[in-house]
Amino acid sequence: MKHIRIELKWAVIFTIMTLAWMLLEKTLGWHDEDIADHYWLTLLFIPFAVFMYVLEIREKRRRFYNKKISWKQAFLSGLLMSVFVALLSPLAQYITHNYITPEYFKNVIDYSVTNKLMTIETANSYFNINSYILQSVLGALIGGITTSAIVAVFMRRK
Repeated sequence: MKHIRIELKWAVIFTIMTLAWMLLEKTLGWHDEDIADHYWLTLLFIPFAVFMYVLEIREKRRRFYNKKISWKQAFLSGLLMSVFVALLSPLAQYITHNYITPEYFKNVIDYSVTNKLMTIETANSYFNINSYILQSVLGALIGGITTSAIVAVFMRRK
């Protein structure tokens, strides 16, 4: 357990940061009046996500590997964090869509149908909690693996 404590800690911090970001999006109106821009404004979260991986791998290098870490060690550390983030993401989705922004699905469905982007059936099947939980788990894994591989290149030390 001791060797995975850093990754678990940063996965929890990452999840809390994600919830704070959702609160920011809601506060800025990206889930209601500015929902048309939500898809691209959400991309602004990427630098913060990458920064979390940098901090996690840096701490792992400093505390666990005595300031020396190979690409493989850094990548595996980031990969483990990604798994923990993926495991926490259903809880984050539940909190987001039940407490932070419970009207999000209704708003995005209305927008998509009104602007003829989707039929009501397609929108209902895409914009729901089960779909978003699956997307968040897969996104955490795919995004985390990719980010870990790239960040590990810059974090390695001999």
